[in-house]
Amino acid sequence: MQTIHVAEASPETAVLVDGGVVAAVGPYEDLVAVRPEARVRRWPGILTPGLLNPYAPELLEGMYHPDPREAEGFGTEPIPGERAQRIFRMDPSRRGASARRGVQRMLAHGTVAVAGELRSQAAADAVRRAGLAVGRRPDKLPGGPSFSPAPLILLPGLAPGGPARFAVFDVPDRAALVRLGPSTCIATVIGGRLVYRAR
Repeated sequence: MQTIHVAEASPETAVLVDGGVVAAVGPYEDLVAVRPEARVRRWPGILTPGLLNPYAPELLEGMYHPDPREAEGFGTEPIPGERAQRIFRMDPSRRGASARRGVQRMLAHGTVAVAGELRSQAAADAVRRAGLAVGRRPDKLPGGPSFSPAPLILLPGLAPGGPARFAVFDVPDRAALVRLGPSTCIATVIGGRLVYRAR
């Protein structure tokens, strides 16, 4: 079934998705006129091509992402540095689950692509299974590792025939996205599937 995704603040860039591919991009009215039978998903905010996070190794291999059931012992926020490495040394099997939870945090920030050399199979598998694209890491990284890196790296615009990979942010425009950051993400789509939706 085909699906039209449209965001209130960017109706001129609605996306018609057919399976895992972008079938068309354009004004919502035009897409509905051509495919009136398509299911429609309406979102607040703006629809974007999604973000590239260049800190994949630091976030997925250099941090431990606790399971919610571990909150009493580890808290709920990612654990960086030597403490994370101690946790991995005590139980190497935690690497895979931690990387998967790290990927989920990325998806919740509108990340659809990552960069940086992943050395562990667990992290590489988590990225591959989620369908995240792998891009080139910029030569200079101005800030530290973050799920909300600054400056934001938006991917090129969506095009017919390309992968159905994008994110929706609950902001009125791109300037607000830059100001408020990617924690405003309300939906992330990869391979035509809704892989993250804010509750």
